[in-house]
Amino acid sequence: MKTRIVLGLVSLFAAGVAFAQSEPVVGVKDPESLFKSSDAKLNRNKQAALHIQREILQCGQWDKASEWLTDAYHQHNPNAASGLKGVVYFFTQVLKVKRIDDCGPLKGNFVGVFAEGDYVTVLTGTREMDDPNNPGKKYNTSWFDTWRFVDGKADEHWDPATITPRPAAAPK
Repeated sequence: MKTRIVLGLVSLFAAGVAFAQSEPVVGVKDPESLFKSSDAKLNRNKQAALHIQREILQCGQWDKASEWLTDAYHQHNPNAASGLKGVVYFFTQVLKVKRIDDCGPLKGNFVGVFAEGDYVTVLTGTREMDDPNNPGKKYNTSWFDTWRFVDGKADEHWDPATITPRPAAAPK
């Protein structure tokens, strides 16, 4: 009896995986409104997260990174080194992010911003990814960034990033 139940569950799971469709994640119309709190400490941290999202990540203004990140900036994304210099190097030299002077309002598909104590988590979507089980097809998923703040600056960062493949070597 147990074997049939387990096999039945495995069959249902396999069928679900084969036909699973992820729904696009829908963000809010005014994402900057999510970066506010009536609590002074949480508001300061949410506002710092807003500046990181808008000026640094959206507009590539990495010359302003020291305004929002500590020198120690502990990075848990496996693609970038820790420390202010390490993360700036990754975005400006490895990814070659270009600076946009006129940043404007925050753009993107922001779903929520959650703050508790020294932590702020920003939930975004939709990220369109290649479906490894169905070549040529895509699926949608969400993303998060979490920062731990010290005195209004991000000191530690987490996201669900995995190691990015190195670019192919240039032909000789």
